[in-house]
Amino acid sequence: MTTIDTAAITVELPEAFDARWSRLPGIQIDGRRITIDPADYFFRFESSTWLIADWELVKEQLLNVNETTESAVEQLALDFIKQHSQSTSDAARVLSTAYEAYTYLFREEHLTGLGIPQITPAHLRMLREAATLMALNKVELDGHISNVGPCWFFPAATSIVFDLDDETGGMLDEVYHGGWFNEHRRIESIKAHAALGGRLVHGCQSGGVVAPYGASMANFRDDRAQFKAGWIEQVYAHRVITAA
Repeated sequence: MTTIDTAAITVELPEAFDARWSRLPGIQIDGRRITIDPADYFFRFESSTWLIADWELVKEQLLNVNETTESAVEQLALDFIKQHSQSTSDAARVLSTAYEAYTYLFREEHLTGLGIPQITPAHLRMLREAATLMALNKVELDGHISNVGPCWFFPAATSIVFDLDDETGGMLDEVYHGGWFNEHRRIESIKAHAALGGRLVHGCQSGGVVAPYGASMANFRDDRAQFKAGWIEQVYAHRVITAA
């Protein structure tokens, strides 16, 4: 029998996260310090190891490499992961790596070309924070979803934390899994997610997981369908009701 380490996860990041993340169970924010109690935070927590690569190495050896007719960007990322990734049980390192990757992906220089003027730098911060926490979600090669936290359900979690109405939450979700990752930024995303050992897969509700290349998407879809509705409802149960 495998014993999963459920010790508290503590990380200090370069930027303070919004204190309202503490509205979700099992997570506490103290400035730049984040503490997660896996037993309370995760709906399912079956694996305490993740595949990551050093972000500085990704920047130096992958971000500026262009695909060719012989080597598509996905193959470049896969080769890099094979050569440079390593398994870690240090969840703080995963979060730190994810923070660097998403600070790169959701950077303000992209706003001018997005064509959605209502998206602001504040919205990019929401995307960075939620995506960083999503890095602890995990899918196995057979498609089984081993780790699921509330940030799997991106619109639900961000609406609770940031007091978003349904329209704004839906808009942010569309940006996250649609409009943001156009072809240019999709290529950026594939390269950046090599630091997290795979490719971004949008689970519905959007959000989801960085899945390893080769993971069974059919099994992933079937597993997701079994838990989605009930766990989304549990996330929304933490909505803060303000007096009229």
